[in-house]
Parts: sequence; structure tokens; C-alpha cells
Amino acid sequence: MNVYLDYAATSPLKAEVLEKMIPYLSGKFGNPASLHSFGREAAYAVTSARDRIAEILGVGAGEVYFTSGGTEADNWAVRCMGVGSALLSPIEHAAALSALSLRSAGGKTCAVSEEGFVTPEHLCGSMKEDTGLVCVMAVNNETGCIQPTEALAECAHSRGALFFSDCVQASCTLNLADILRHADAISLSAHKLGGPKGVGALIVKKGVKVSPLIVGGEQERALRGGTLNVAGIVGFAEALSLAQQNREKFCAHTGRLRDLFEQEILSALGGEVKRDGENRAPNISHLTFVRGGEAFLNVLDLHGVAASGGAACSAHAALPSHVMLAMGRTPEEAKKGVRFSFGAETTEEETLFAARKVIQLLSQT
Repeated sequence: MNVYLDYAATSPLKAEVLEKMIPYLSGKFGNPASLHSFGREAAYAVTSARDRIAEILGVGAGEVYFTSGGTEADNWAVRCMGVGSALLSPIEHAAALSALSLRSAGGKTCAVSEEGFVTPEHLCGSMKEDTGLVCVMAVNNETGCIQPTEALAECAHSRGALFFSDCVQASCTLNLADILRHADAISLSAHKLGGPKGVGALIVKKGVKVSPLIVGGEQERALRGGTLNVAGIVGFAEALSLAQQNREKFCAHTGRLRDLFEQEILSALGGEVKRDGENRAPNISHLTFVRGGEAFLNVLDLHGVAASGGAACSAHAALPSHVMLAMGRTPEEAKKGVRFSFGAETTEEETLFAARKVIQLLSQT
């Protein structure tokens, strides 16, 4: 048996999504910027998808900007939103943390608790007079910790700063419209929720100024040049719709399997394993093993279980997890974490198989 427990890295394309995309991968191939009938057909598909996404999120269509994915959206927000310096949580995705050095006014990170949370006290205590943008992700992509975005946004706004939240890992488990009621902007990525790779969005609330990240075209109100990924955008809208409609079912299913998985492992291994994070999204389990690390992940893969040490974007870095380091772990401990993430397609049989493989491999002398 081969078991995939890395849904936080990417998820399989849903059949309903592919069905919506196929016409725009073949016969309906026009460039949506073209003025002829082929272009108008493609433009109509993009407009319809934008309207659908806006309705799901409770925003206006003019607040939806399509990108190539979450990394681009994070870069755009961190580099181009607000004035003054930026304040980020130290557990943000590498895209946001790396983009901070490219922001003209610079910025810094705040503290995070040992449980993986940014508190309003952490945030307010770190803000400076020139802080114009605060960035805290809604769900951490390694631990699954759900951040108190409403309270953090309130803190940012009370000091005159904008609040941006990376919602890439939150899109299957949290109500995104609720987050957008207090956030000024969020980022999304289609492939995390059963959509295609290579497409995402930055949602920027009306009245919030953002400068261009990619110039050279009039696409996306002249703020993001480049030919739009029509099939991807159509698939993104369908995937987002399905994910938000099925959110409660998804949470119940993955939460049950995640708890079963952890119960099996913790009962068998006891002090050999530590469960990381609190108030977590139900689909993510981050466990630190005494004998964990890259070698263990490779052995686990050879025995039919696919998991990860954290974000796929940093999988080849061979460095301690910056998330674990921010939570107070030693560099050695921060290399031994394993993220198991569950999807709608995961079965109980697969979950138990994976748990028992983990136990078997770590019990061998």
C-alpha cells in the first residue's frame, strides 16, 4: 500500500474541477486580453470565475487579483501593500519572510509562543510608529496552528497598520469570508484545495492601495501583468467553491483520522514523540520524533508512507524548521519534526497503515 499524507503540500485535482477546466485546455484557447470572439470567450470565463470567487469570499469582483499561486500573492502583499515597515510573524511561509528583505521600508518579525501562536500582546509590543503592514497567516503550514486573526487585525488597525493574512492552508478548514471581514488582504492557492497548480489570488479590500509587482501588461487592472491562466482560474473557482461548501464535512473527516493517527502513535511510542502546536486545523499533525529527521522521512517513503518535514517549498533546504525554532526548539529538535496532513480522500485503512508503519520503523533497534 502507498499512502499519501502530504495534502498540505498539494492535493489531487478533483474530477469536478478538471471537468470545468478541460474546455479551456483545448477548444476555448483564446487569450482573454484579445478583442476578437476567441478572446471574449476566454475573458467571459475569467470574469465569471472572478465573480464566483468574490461571492464566495463576500467581497467585490474588483477586489480579486489572480496570481500564479500563494508564493506570488505573499510576495505581492509583503512588498507592495501599505507604507512604512512591515511586521511579520516568524512562522510565516518562506515566501513572506523572504519578501520582507525586498520591501523598500524593510521590517522585522515579532515573537511567537511555544505553542505556535502570535498573541495580540506579542504583536502590539513589537509594532513601531512606522509599522504600516502586519502579516500573520491564518493557519500555519507546518503545525496547523490557527492564529487569532481577528484580534491581531484589531491590534494592527488600532495602530494605523494594514493586516494581511496568508490563508493558503486555511481554505479547506476556515470560513474565508469571516477572515476577510477583519483582514485587509488575504492570499490563496488553488492546488491546496483540489484545484490546479500554478494559480492563486491576492484579495485586496476596496480602498487599500497596492502597487504593482509585475509590470508590462494591463491585466489585473494594470497591477499584475501577464497573460491570465484561463483554465487554471476556472478550476480555481470551482475548487474554492467545493472547499468552502464542504468545509464542515472535511473538518469532521480529517479531524477524526488525524486524532486516530496520533492516538495510535502516542500510545505506542510515548516519550519518543512530541505533538506540536495547539488549537490546530484538523487536517494537520506535526510530530517531533527522537529519531526523526530527513533519514526517517526517506525510510518512511520507502515503506509506503509519504509525509514531509514541513513546507514543500523548503523541503530541500536541509536546515532546521524556522517554525520550530521560533517556537523555542533547539536546532537539533527542529530538524526532527514530521508533518502528516490528511485530505478528503484519506481513508481509515490508510491512516492506520501509516501509523503502524511509523511505530514499526521507530521501534526497530
